[in-house]
Amino acid sequence: MSQPSTSRARPQASAGLVIFALAIGAFAIGTTEFATMSLLPYFAQDLGIDAPTAGHVISAYALGVVVGAPLLTVLAARVARRTLLVALMGMFTLFNGLCAFASSYEWLLVLRFLSGLPHGAYFGIGALMAVSLVPYAKRNQAVGRMFLGLTVATILGVPFANWLGHALSWRWGFALVSLSGLLTMGLVAWLAPRSPPEPGASPWRELGALRQPQVWLTLAVGAIGFGGLFAVYTYLADVLLEVTGVSPDTLPLVLAVFGVGLTVGNILVPWLADRAPMPTAAGLLLWSAAMTALFPLAAGNVWTLSANVFFIGFGGALGTILQTRLMDVARHAQGLAAALNHSAFNFANALGPLLGGLAIAHGYGWTSPGWVGTGLALGGLAILGVSLRLDESGHRSVPAD
Repeated sequence: MSQPSTSRARPQASAGLVIFALAIGAFAIGTTEFATMSLLPYFAQDLGIDAPTAGHVISAYALGVVVGAPLLTVLAARVARRTLLVALMGMFTLFNGLCAFASSYEWLLVLRFLSGLPHGAYFGIGALMAVSLVPYAKRNQAVGRMFLGLTVATILGVPFANWLGHALSWRWGFALVSLSGLLTMGLVAWLAPRSPPEPGASPWRELGALRQPQVWLTLAVGAIGFGGLFAVYTYLADVLLEVTGVSPDTLPLVLAVFGVGLTVGNILVPWLADRAPMPTAAGLLLWSAAMTALFPLAAGNVWTLSANVFFIGFGGALGTILQTRLMDVARHAQGLAAALNHSAFNFANALGPLLGGLAIAHGYGWTSPGWVGTGLALGGLAILGVSLRLDESGHRSVPAD
């Protein structure tokens, strides 16, 4: 009687360890993605550029993800997942380390682009590995557990990198990311299953994902709907300093509140999404539209702003739902579709700061990215409505083979 119980427990423990290793990589990626935003005032001053120009460094990383996710995933279609994940994290570690030595705005721009190349492919392949280890009904929860590494980064990694930037230099933030990347390489090499490439895998089969209309619609939901979160978060440090009037020592605390919101969302929302994925996605987009609309009203007080930032972070759990939906609608081309999810989000990471920066530059004030965020969230909701109508009409996807 006790023997079968032990046998059942071992696969769960093994899956948990593998997902933990993948989550450490998500922690490293989340730290560099969000910490760069929080370090923006410091490297802008050091490199002699203004805040809207410094926002282009954020966009460069995001565009690196947009380019790298499909390119690296297709080229490495026949590479075993464990080998590919270690190689991707090696690239990530190298280029982030070089960012710490960037001597000019132009060099930092190039290195941030290169740092972003492996981001989407790592998350996409890692998510496929995570869901392969759990029952079908718990896929959203498996992806959510991997993404917890990213959300914990916003609680611990980002505030710590911001503190390093204030106390020492913004360059130490990138050094922290490189150390996390090295740890990830070791853990994934040690813990991830040594499985061969998937039978029949090829670049051409992966490209079949691009023939699915629902893949494009789902990507568009993330590319537009997620832009609001990035529009607000990119300029949050400036809002806290210029509008709320807090001291630099308070910045890490508010940034951590955002991370707590992301983490709570990634714990609760995947459970709901495994039961009603599309209603949950629609609800999150409405939630994000409402919370970003409240951002300009909450910015004058650190307590109201902190509460608002928590609720904006909660909406970030949308990524988990869209990740698993892409796996469903892509059929046999799941690798590329899963990686493109992060291209979409980092298109949002480029679009949100760009539009938010334009609103600030045209005199609408530091809090104007909140209104930008509301428009983008509602745009994502409209695209989701089109996707659901296509589902109802019976035109879900065309064969990938």
